[in-house]
This record gives sequence, structure tokens and C-alpha cells, in this order.
Amino acid sequence: MDSPSYIALSRMASQMRAQDVIAHNLANADTPGYRQSRPIFAEHPAMQALINNPRGGRQVAYSWDRATWRDDTQGQIQTTGNPLDVAITGEGYFAVETQRGIRYTRSGRFTIGATGQLVDAQGNAVLNTQGRPIAIAANDTRIEIKGDGTIRSENGVIGQIQISRFDNAQGLRAEGDRLLDPAGQQAEPVARPRLTQGAVEGSNVQPVLEMTRMIAETREFQLVTNFVDKENERLTGAIDRILRVR
Repeated sequence: MDSPSYIALSRMASQMRAQDVIAHNLANADTPGYRQSRPIFAEHPAMQALINNPRGGRQVAYSWDRATWRDDTQGQIQTTGNPLDVAITGEGYFAVETQRGIRYTRSGRFTIGATGQLVDAQGNAVLNTQGRPIAIAANDTRIEIKGDGTIRSENGVIGQIQISRFDNAQGLRAEGDRLLDPAGQQAEPVARPRLTQGAVEGSNVQPVLEMTRMIAETREFQLVTNFVDKENERLTGAIDRILRVR
């Protein structure tokens, strides 16, 4: 196999990666707080092998899967009427305590867990500004969440939801569909958080646009596959001619 086939295979691998990312976006079109991803590809230049360098030598460019970029565009705020649902407008993340450590999320669909703590959809405790779980007593029946994250009931102030930011939001590592690992970064408090009670931030995925991208990526993959088939026919024909001459 020569350089054209290797280059085509690198392109096929990139197209498969792009389709996987788009499929993941589509699967999370209804996931609260989900931020869609985009693969980042680049050229990887390499000198041709088995040639007389520098005379006659030239570079070839392979497709290089460099990284995945997360689109931090705000999702649509959806009213739910649930007093424990909270949406963030602007920058910031909720902090939750998991078995792997503190993680961050934009998904504000909360409930009261079996132990009386405010928890997310996976049962992770939501943290307050002191980094501790927020406990809501059984007699706290009328819950009010202010724009700055302060939680009150008919019995007084319960606590304040921690809203954090990061200097490099792209450096956060996704864990599943909702959680983000800070990856060693230090969280900073958002000076003036803007929260809305009784609402959640929806996914920023646009399903119709993602389906269009999926169709385009599939056609690109088919195009490269056809090229590989033709290249294989060319090599097979060349080998047959060489063998007949011998």
C-alpha cells in the first residue's frame, strides 16, 4: 500500500470520528444543560518514504484528529414550574459532589434525595458556597431560590448554591452527558450569578442542523471509500501487469 491509500484511510478515520460526535450530539438533544461538541481536524504533513531526498522528495498531508471542541453557546431556558429546577443565564456551573470528586454541570434539574439533600438527576449532592451539600429539612415546604442562588423557605435562609467559573472552559473534560471534570483547574466563584427558579437550560443542539451535518459526513465517507476502492483496483492492475511481463 502506498501513500494515497494511507492518506485516504486517515481521512476515513476522521469521517468516522466526526459521525460519532454528531451521533452523540443527536442522542443528547433533549439532555438539560448539554453542550454540543465538534471534532477538530488538521493536516499532519509527513515526508514521503523510500524516495531520494531531497531530490524528488515532497510532503504529503494526512488527516489528523487533534481534539474535540465544546460549543458553550447558551441553551434555551425552558420553564418547568418545578421549584427545585434552576437555570443559569450567562457563565457558570453548578458544583456537585460525586464519588470521583467535585464535578461541574449546567444541568439544574434538582430534587430532594432520600437523605434530605438537594441532588441532581444522578443523585449527586449539590454544593453550597462553602463546598458542602445543601440540606433541606422536611418542614421546609415553600422553597424559594433567588437570582444569586440563595435558597429560602418559610423557616428562613437554607443556604446559597455555588456557581463557579473557569479561566479555560474548554479545558474541562466531559464525563458522560452532564458532568465536567475540572482537570486540575481551580474553580472561581461567579461574582454575580443569574439564576432562574422553575426552569432548566436545555441542550444547545439543533437536531435539524445536526442531521444535515450527519448526511454531509456520510457522503464524504462514501466518497473516500470509493477512492480507496479505485486505488485498490489501480494497484491490483499494476501488479498483474508486472507479473505478466515477468
